Amino acid sequence: MNAASSSDVLDTQVLIVGAGPTGLATAIELGHRGIRCLVVERNPRVGFAPRAKTTNVRTREHMRRWGIADQLKAQSPLGIDYPSNVLFVTRLAGYELARFENALYCAPGKNPLYSEHSQWIPQYTVEEVMKAHAQTLPGVEIRFNCEMLGYEQDGQQVRARVRDLASGGEFHVASRYLVGADGARSSVREAIGARMSGTYGLSRNYNVVFKAPGLAAAHKHGPAIMYWQVNGEVPSLIGPMDRGDKWFFMPTAVPKDVKFEPADAPALIRQATGIDLPYEVLSSDEWVASSLLADRYRDRRVFLAGDACHLHPPFGGYGMNMGVADGVDLGWKLAALLDGWGGAALLDSYEAERAQVHRFVIDEAVANHATLGRQLWQEGLEDEDAAGAALRAQVGARVASAKLREFNTLGVMIGYRYEDSPVIVADGSAAPPPDFINYLPSSRPGHLAPHAWLHDGSSLYDHFGLGYTLLDLGGGAEGELDAIRRAAREAGVPLDVIQPREPALPGLYDTRYTLIRPDQHVAWRGDAWPPGGEALMRRIAGHGSKT
Repeated sequence: MNAASSSDVLDTQVLIVGAGPTGLATAIELGHRGIRCLVVERNPRVGFAPRAKTTNVRTREHMRRWGIADQLKAQSPLGIDYPSNVLFVTRLAGYELARFENALYCAPGKNPLYSEHSQWIPQYTVEEVMKAHAQTLPGVEIRFNCEMLGYEQDGQQVRARVRDLASGGEFHVASRYLVGADGARSSVREAIGARMSGTYGLSRNYNVVFKAPGLAAAHKHGPAIMYWQVNGEVPSLIGPMDRGDKWFFMPTAVPKDVKFEPADAPALIRQATGIDLPYEVLSSDEWVASSLLADRYRDRRVFLAGDACHLHPPFGGYGMNMGVADGVDLGWKLAALLDGWGGAALLDSYEAERAQVHRFVIDEAVANHATLGRQLWQEGLEDEDAAGAALRAQVGARVASAKLREFNTLGVMIGYRYEDSPVIVADGSAAPPPDFINYLPSSRPGHLAPHAWLHDGSSLYDHFGLGYTLLDLGGGAEGELDAIRRAAREAGVPLDVIQPREPALPGLYDTRYTLIRPDQHVAWRGDAWPPGGEALMRRIAGHGSKT
């Protein structure tokens, strides 16, 4: 970090407020491109509280790009081969109602549709791995115990005031851009005057982390990452979370008149599970499920990302993963402008692209939230007679139907696309209908580039460059490729050209040429390079218009 005109002013290119997954993803994207950034975080460390537990396919694909997917895999507390089953039971000591195997696509192994499987791992471990990587990148600095107090901006820079909570002193940061990745109670959102709209308080819930030696062996249902307990007393989720017999317990849709104290947790766990063990509570907090979206994500040089601009129920595991994707989208675009080749429309495209995805995911999360344990419970569900068995079969069938979209969600994880973006060149093809389960790869502009495993064992994605990549499946004349490279140079756009000769690719990519962005989404496709190709390059780099 370079000193500015006085000793108490730090000069950087991007100031990031918040060192959660969103802020760290932004810093990593910038750091990989040589952009200087400072991350300030008011807490003393990352991984401050247990939150998300699913790092999904798309997030781990970004980690593969960053070179840390294997590091995260090695940190899997339950072992990477631990079955990612989700079971619905009346209670751990009770009856099984339904099960989903390989929920959320956590099973290891090569799937043709994606380069990395999902992983069940606590968010605080994910943050540690991301932080460690970010700190290896030149130009990335992370300062904990530092709280941004406010900022001013003009046409050239943002000047922020930051308090060091350890010393009580203050310092100033001068940056070209500021990213508010500071969570649901974002001070940056308040500062830019953005407002959240939607529904606050869909349900009250509690999250308890506890130690329970012997709990895994004390029931008959076998290993799973989550057990949904459907009973009349304490409808809840419970499951293993970390090494050392650490579990989570989540009473859901708690009535408004019920107050929950940490000291009550062991008794509630015994009641919910039907298993009497010595439970040691490590942490307990209340959280509220909401469906909220900011009315804008930007004020000139200041941007919002992650929970600062979108909140949705956690059912489906989208929150943290959406935040990482925000950081990716915004990070490479900021780097493009700071490197000198990106234009203004590139930054305009951030909200245009991400907000539509957020609306899609919010709708999915709200649909998942509509069916919780309290809605599934019926009197007689735990009766030992034939009527009880019949009722359990009925509820199990309802679970299989209603919750499929929560645990088989590849169409949401990697099936979203960017429509009507100013930096994507549409080709007039019709958009496929959204499908939360089935993911049908498509090279249509705006979609994630279709994945394939190559015959040398690598992923096609491994051959994409840090900038744009032109996938050429035609093996055409070098003269035309020279013209494409020349158009990229004249527009200042970093471009790699790859020509893999793999039999699977023509079935996945409909045209000879596919132009792929740094985030692996398709920017343009065609069977011939257009006349005046420099205009195309300038358009995707944010310098052109849609017309």
